[in-house]
Formats: sequence, C-alpha cells, structure tokens
Amino acid sequence: MASRLYTWARWAIRRRGRVVAVWLLLLAVVGGLGITLHGKVTTEFSVPGIESQQAQDVLKEKFPEAAGGVARVVFAAPEGEKLTAPKTSAAMEASLKQAARVPGVADVSDPLKSRTVSADQRIGYADVRFGRQASDVSQEAKDALSDAMAQARDAGLEVEFGGSAMEHKTEVGGPAEIVGVVAAFAVLTLALGSLVAAGLPLLTALVGVAIGVLGVEFMSRYVEMTSTATVLALMIGLAVGIDYALFIISRHREQLADPDQDVEDSIARAVATAGGAVVFAGATVIIALAALAVTGIPFLTVMGLAAAATVALAVLVAVSLVPAALGFLGERLRPRPRARRTEGRERAPGAWGLAWGRAVTRKPLLVLLAGVIGLLALAAPARDLRLGLPSNASQPVDSTQHKSYDLLTDGFGPGFNATLTAVVDLDGVPAGDRTATVTGLRTALAGDRGVAVAAPPVTNADSTLAVVAVVPKTGPDAQATTDLVHRLRENASTVEKAGGTLYIAGQTAAAIDVAGKLSDALPLFIAIIVILALILLTIAFRSLLVPVKAALGFLLSVAASLGATVWVFQDGHLNGVLDIPSAGPVTSFLPVLLIGVLFGLAMDYEVFLVSRMREHYEHTGDAAEAVTQGMARSGRVVSAAALIMVAVFGGFVFNTDPIIKSIGFALAFGVLVDAFVVRMTLVPAAMALLGRRAWGLPGWLDRVTPDVDIEGAKLPARAAVEAAEEEEAERDKASVR
Repeated sequence: MASRLYTWARWAIRRRGRVVAVWLLLLAVVGGLGITLHGKVTTEFSVPGIESQQAQDVLKEKFPEAAGGVARVVFAAPEGEKLTAPKTSAAMEASLKQAARVPGVADVSDPLKSRTVSADQRIGYADVRFGRQASDVSQEAKDALSDAMAQARDAGLEVEFGGSAMEHKTEVGGPAEIVGVVAAFAVLTLALGSLVAAGLPLLTALVGVAIGVLGVEFMSRYVEMTSTATVLALMIGLAVGIDYALFIISRHREQLADPDQDVEDSIARAVATAGGAVVFAGATVIIALAALAVTGIPFLTVMGLAAAATVALAVLVAVSLVPAALGFLGERLRPRPRARRTEGRERAPGAWGLAWGRAVTRKPLLVLLAGVIGLLALAAPARDLRLGLPSNASQPVDSTQHKSYDLLTDGFGPGFNATLTAVVDLDGVPAGDRTATVTGLRTALAGDRGVAVAAPPVTNADSTLAVVAVVPKTGPDAQATTDLVHRLRENASTVEKAGGTLYIAGQTAAAIDVAGKLSDALPLFIAIIVILALILLTIAFRSLLVPVKAALGFLLSVAASLGATVWVFQDGHLNGVLDIPSAGPVTSFLPVLLIGVLFGLAMDYEVFLVSRMREHYEHTGDAAEAVTQGMARSGRVVSAAALIMVAVFGGFVFNTDPIIKSIGFALAFGVLVDAFVVRMTLVPAAMALLGRRAWGLPGWLDRVTPDVDIEGAKLPARAAVEAAEEEEAERDKASVR
C-alpha cells in the first residue's frame, strides 16, 4: 500500500492545480445541490416493528384524524387569577378560533368545554391537531399558530407550546462549536509550530466536511433522516478531517528537518507512511459506522452511513488535496533550524514522548494495573445505565417546550407529560361486544397502581378502532413509567380473547420501545466491532497479541465513557456547569453510536502509535527500544490529535439540544480517556511486558495474512528515487532531440 500511495502522491503534487480545481468544483456542485434541493429532516426516532410504531400505522389507516401531529397549547393565568374569568376566557377563545384558521389545522379543542383545566383553574391546555404527521408540519404553520395566540398574551396569559408537532429543532454552527474549532487551531499551532501549517488542516477539513454535510442535506430529499444525522456527520467529519491532515503534515515537517530532504519526495513519503495509516484508520471508522446497519434500525443506519460518507471524504482529502496543497506551499513549511539553548544541551525532537515512554515502561505492570483499576472505577456508574429519549424536561430552560412541561406538571401532575395511548383495533370483535370490550379495558387500565387517570374512549366513524388516553402517576423519564408500560401491555391477552388487538403507544411508549430495541442490538454490535478490530489489526501489524490488547483497551474506554455519561446525564452531577436542565435516561442510541465512533477513533491512535513502534522494530529488531522510540516519534502528534478531537466534540457539549449535548460529552470524554490513558499509557506498558512476543504470528496465519505495509518498509530509498528521476529526465531530453 505504501508504494502505491507514494506514486499517487507524486502524481497529485505534479498536478496540484488540477487536484485543487476538482475539489473546489465538487464543493460548488454538491454545495449548490445541498442548498437548493435539500429535503426535510425529522425529529422523530421511529423504528419499524415496535409496538408503538404498529399503533401509529393502524391509526393512520383507520383513524387518520387521530394520527396527525399535535401542538399542545398551554395557557397559564397570572397568580391569583383564573382561566374561567370572563375577560381571560374570551381572549383564550378568540385565540383558539384564530388557531383553527391556520393552514393544515384539522381540529382545535377548547380547555373549558373539554375540562382540560387544572383544579385551581389557573392552568389549562388546548390540543391543536394537524391533518398531517408531526414531521410534515411546516415551520410556517408553527409560526402562524404562535402568532394566533396574540390576543391571549395581550390579556396577560402565559402561552407555551408542547406536543409532537412542536419538537425542538436541532441547530448547529453556534458560538460553542466555533470555540471548539478555535481551540483546535490553537492546538495545531502548538503542535506544528507554524500558523501556515496549522491553518492547512482546518482549511482542508472544512472542504471535506462542507461537501459531506451538504451532500447529506441533498440526500435528505430522497431518504428520511433525523436532524441528528447532519450534526453527527459534521461532528465526526470535522474531527477526523483535521486529525488526518495533521498526521500527514506533521510527518512531512519531521522529514523536512533534514536540510537535504527534497520537498516533493518528503510529501510523497509522508502520504505513503502517515497517509497509509490514515487510509487504514479511516477504513476502520467507515466500517464501524456502516456497521450500525446491523442494528436493523433505519434512522441509526442512515446516521451511520451519513457519518461514514463524511469520513470517507476526509480520507480522500487527506491523500489528495493535502499533498497538492503542500506542493503549493513548498519550502515554506520547512522548519527553521533550532538555536541551541545551552552548549551541548539541545533538546531533541520527541524528547517529551521519549521521556514519557521510558517512565511508563520502567514499571509496566504497576502502570497497567493502576490504569485498568482507574478505568473500571470510572465505568462503575454504567451498571445503572437506563436508556430513553429526552423529554421536554431536557430542553433548554428558556425554551417554550420546557416551560410548557413545567406548567403541565404544576397543573396536572408529573405523569401528565408521559400520557400513554391505548389503541384498540376492534375489527375482529363482533359489533355488539365492542363497547363492553373497550369499557372493560378502560376499567382494567384505570385500576393499575401506576395510573392516575384513564380517559373515556374515543372511537373512529365505524367503531372499528378505539383510543384511550392513559395518564401515569410518574413522569416520562421515571423507571416506574417504563414498568407501567410493560404492565399495561399485559392486558393484550384479554382483548385478544374478544377478537381485538391492543397497542400501548404514544411518545413515552415509543421512547421505551426504541430503547428496548437498541438494548437488544447492543451485544451483537459489540461482538461485530471486537471481531472487526481483531481482524483489521492482525492485518495491519501481522500480530495476534497487539489486536487483543487493542480490543481490550477499546472496551475499557467505552465502559469508562459510558460510566461518566451516566454519572453526569442520568445521575445529575455537573448539571449546572454543563447547563443540563434535567437529569434523565441516557439517549437510547448513544451507546451504539459511541461504540461505533470510538472504535474507529481508538483504532486511529492505535495504528499511528503502534505503526511507529513496528517501524523501529522492523529496522532494529529491538522490541524494548521500539516502544520508547515509537512514543518519541508519535506521542506529540497523537496527543495533539486527541486534544483536537476533544476540542471539536467538546464544543458540542454546549449545544442546547440534549441529544447532541450527550453525544458530544460521551465522545469527548471517550477520546480523552482512550488517547491519554489507554493508548499513551496502557499500550506502551503492555507492549513492554510483551516484548518480542508482541510481534509474533503463527506460520499458517502469516502465510494467509496480506502484507499491507503501512509503515513504508518497502518504499524505495531516496537515492534510488533521485537516480530514477535523473534517468527519466535524460530520456525526456533524448526524446526532444
């Protein structure tokens, strides 16, 4: 692989103008398509086959007016006043009449007539039902609904919105994310020692990310995807794009420290060696993200493929646009000769990494035990992991969704925000028995110890479908509510005996179903990732023990990151610092996403670190010295790459969306632990203990394992390259004559 990348890089350098032009043209074309022909994204996380989704499908077919998106308008009178006061009720009625005229609205309830007013008559709500699904309700309709409440606000009422049609929209590109990029630039400047060199990875990464994200926007026209998919593509694409360019540029500048090193040859060698590691590491990230498809969950599959495509673009940028740009910069990236600080005491490059490597390998067993025990302690909270989807309580405190949640809790109790929907398909029930069947079911539901209220049933026109609203005593994020959903579904057998089918649905039930589906998929996904790691690293390093060590370290990193995420988001620690409005279950798809992404990134650092160790071992045969020299040559750049990842992911921690916030935190913490504890500490300690055994491979396996040569051992010597170039130049002169 190294020799092919070397040849490719020389081609890209000599045709650098065309290479840059092709990438800019691609950016313009994809950007134009993404901006002008983008589709719409959804905030719903639906999964085919789960009970709540089956209920939604039945409602669409038999009771479409009950399947549309709902905007719940919550009214609150000032303290000491009531919604039933003549002036207040008149203003509220006028606003609701105006809401009924909003395009797309099918039905509007009246709080006073439907008795959806709190016991003290200060808080009430009206359901504005649209004739289409929540994800299909336009922003214009939502704005018009908000404007329709002007008379109620003028009368002194507080008006807030909740419901499926008013889901909080995920937004990116705010100050927090920009701070992350600025921090990454600062790390690049320190790592590369040059503003020009530091700016290049950011520039090339932004080109790749822009193409990737805008391409995802364009594809949303044809594929249903959540808003989180675009954010994930941006988050991962930006982080790996900067890192991959950093690895190649750092290797190039390291080689240029030799004053006799030719610039073009240095770029090609950097692409052949560091670029080979980029291709291999990028492939692991792409495969890991694409492997999200094995969960069988469409929205997660789309998220994984969108992020994988962006990573693929980052790899292509690194091995084509980066060398072309380096060709334009030429000698300007050659490091200046360092002045001696003290006679005979000049600090050698990589001195910090060498010192750290020697410190870690001095007592490797002690370091290994301390590191493993520390990571297991961080992982301990993960034993209590609960999965779910964020409710409106997790939205920003100043958002209308959070305010409506608080008002409904004050007026009707915590369970009101977790309202469940019992959907009864009565097609197979004799017409004379339908009323008795539904009445009996409502009585059974109301009798459960966790139910506060079971509303009177509502039926469709031909009485083949009935809907019963069930209000729990506990909120949507409570474990008791999850237990209640499972208990209510036990009534299905009674309905089935009568010939009908019972579904327990609603947003809360859907969140519980999605979490259950993902929990079931998690063991298989972990098994696939671990096996994948063993195969890929066996090919990369022609070793059995190195892949086993890497896989075990990866599992420790994931466990520690999940433990920290549970401690913060589920247990409620650091809520004030991280601006988390409410503690609740961990986002249901976060563990799967974390495993897929962190696996790829962990293998990045494993490949870059261990490949330099193997490179030294191939040349000297000294296993002990290979560990410390590998640390000396790659420690600084791996540390910088990890800090860049942490900065980029950490910027998303301050996004207002609770899902993005938790993903950003889990990835930032996971990368921090994996890079500095596992790869920079436990890996050299383990390699020191293994010694020469680390590089062993049974004969039969050695014969069938392909030799990818990511270390560049088979690259031609510089003298041979120069001789070949002189010979080629002579042939060109002869042909001219």
